[in-house]
Amino acid sequence: MCSHQRSQGEDHLIQLDFWHSKIHEASATGQRILAIASRAIQIKQQILQSSDVEAGFTLLGLVGIIDPPREEAIAAIDKCHTAGIRVKMITGDHRITACAIGAKLGIGNGQNAVTGIELDKMDDAQLRKVVGEIDIFARASPEHKLRLVTALQQDGEIVAMTGDGVNDAPALKRADIGVAMGKNGTEVAKEAAEMVLMDDNFASITHAVEEGRTVYDNIRKTVVYILPTSGGMAGVLILAIILGMALPITPVQILWINMVTTVTLAISLAFERPESGVMSRPPHDPNAPILSGFLVWRIVFVALLMMGGVFTLYLWETVQGASIELARTVVVNVLVMCGIVYLFNCRYLMASVCSRRGLLDNHYVLLAVGLLLILQLLFTYLPVMQQLFGTTALDAAAWGRIIAVSLLLFLIIELEKYILRCRGVNNL
Repeated sequence: MCSHQRSQGEDHLIQLDFWHSKIHEASATGQRILAIASRAIQIKQQILQSSDVEAGFTLLGLVGIIDPPREEAIAAIDKCHTAGIRVKMITGDHRITACAIGAKLGIGNGQNAVTGIELDKMDDAQLRKVVGEIDIFARASPEHKLRLVTALQQDGEIVAMTGDGVNDAPALKRADIGVAMGKNGTEVAKEAAEMVLMDDNFASITHAVEEGRTVYDNIRKTVVYILPTSGGMAGVLILAIILGMALPITPVQILWINMVTTVTLAISLAFERPESGVMSRPPHDPNAPILSGFLVWRIVFVALLMMGGVFTLYLWETVQGASIELARTVVVNVLVMCGIVYLFNCRYLMASVCSRRGLLDNHYVLLAVGLLLILQLLFTYLPVMQQLFGTTALDAAAWGRIIAVSLLLFLIIELEKYILRCRGVNNL
C-alpha cells in the first residue's frame, strides 16, 4: 500500500527489502508488527472511499508489540507434553511471529507453521494429515479454526479448544471441551464453551487435567476396594451354604460391616492426593472400561484371599471348641481388619505403599481407620452391642490370629504389585 517512506521529514521511494528485513527481524523475537502510514488528500474531500486507502501511502515507521508468555504457561505446556497431550497454537499472527512465540512456549519446533492461505488450498484429507504433523497455524480465520478442530476429531482425537472472542465461538462449540477465558473473554465465547477459565491462565487447564486424572484414579480405587471386600463376604456365605455349615456371619453382622466400612474406609479414598506419576502417563482410551483385566483379576484375587482367611479362622475356632458367637465375632473382625489393611493397598494400585508417604500421607485414611477401630472395640466388648449383634469378647490370642491373617493379605497384595512392576506393568 506504500509507495514512499518518510525519513528526516522528507519522502523518498520506499525500500521494500529494508522494511521486510525489519519486519522479519522483529517478528523473529515474537513481536506483533503494526505499520503506520499516511496519505495526503485534498482539503475539500469530505468522504473516504475504498479506493482512497488502497495505495499511495507514505510509510512512517513500524511498531512492535510483545506479550511475553507466562513462565507458568511454559511449564504447563511442558507438563502437557509429558502427559501425552499435544498442544497446538492457532493464531492470526504472522508466520514468523507465531513460530517465535511457539518456540518460547515449547509448541512445535519453532520453524514449521502453516498459514490460513495454505489451509484454504487443502482438501479435508490433506488437512487431516497436516494437522497431525504441524502444531502451529498462523494467519488463521474462524473458519480455519473450525476446520482444524473437525479434522482432529475425525482422527479420533479428543479436542479441547481455548478462545476468548466472538470469532472463536464456532470452534469452541464444535470442540469436545470448549474453554473460554473468564476475565477477557466475550459473553458469546463463554456461552459457547463448556468451561470458563476464571483466571485466563493456561496452567489452570493443566491443573484441571491433573485433578481429573486423580478423580478417575480415586473412582477406580474405590471400586477395586469395595467389590472384593463385599465379594469376599458374599463368597463366605455362599461357600458355607454349599458345605451345609452354620453361617459364619449373620445378616445383622453383614449390615454392620457394610455400614461402618462404607461410612469410614471407602469414603476416605475420595480424598487421595494425586500420585507422583499421574501426569507422566499416556491418556486413557475413552472407550476402555473403568476396570481393566488386571483390576478384575485383583478383585477376584483379593476376594478369594479374604474368603480363605475367614474360613481358616472360622474353622480353627470351631475345631478348638469355641462357641458359634465367638467364631462369628472373629469372622466379623477379620473381615474388618482385612478391609483396613487392603485400604492401604488400594491407595496405590501399582506403586508400593510401604513408605512413610504411602502409610501416613492421607490423614483422612488414618482418621477413618482410627474411628473404625474404636467402633470395632465397642462392637466386640460393649454389652449392648453384644446383645444386638450376637458377639462376644475376644482374647489376645484371637486378636493375634486376626492381625496375622490381615497382615498376610497386605503382604501378598504388595508382592503381587512388585511382581507386576518387575514385569514392566506400570499402569492398571
